[in-house]
Amino acid sequence: MTANLVERYVAAWNETDADARAKAVAELWSENATYTDPLAEVTGHAGIAAVIEGAQGMFPGFVFTAGETYDAHHNTARFTWHLGPAGEEPVVIGFDVVELAEDGRIARVLGFLDKVPAA
Repeated sequence: MTANLVERYVAAWNETDADARAKAVAELWSENATYTDPLAEVTGHAGIAAVIEGAQGMFPGFVFTAGETYDAHHNTARFTWHLGPAGEEPVVIGFDVVELAEDGRIARVLGFLDKVPAA
């Protein structure tokens, strides 16, 4: 497992074209993959793509970038990510734990939000 996974993951979260996003999700996640964070719990490509679209709708014009932390062993990785206006201080900071399936695609994501905007 390499840091390239994080680059591809962040790229999928930044993809605004629905068809290209669906393709990126299918390439990165296994068919029955799960995604769970404080705001969502979904299974499968359509559910994951919908969560990504929802995040983009909540933060229009913001971009996801890889954070400073990346660590991996066996079929598991953990990494931080940022969300905010390009080149500016992130508004949201998250920490995701990813488990890979046998085929190298993501089988499960457990997401945590370390910094969120004040309500």
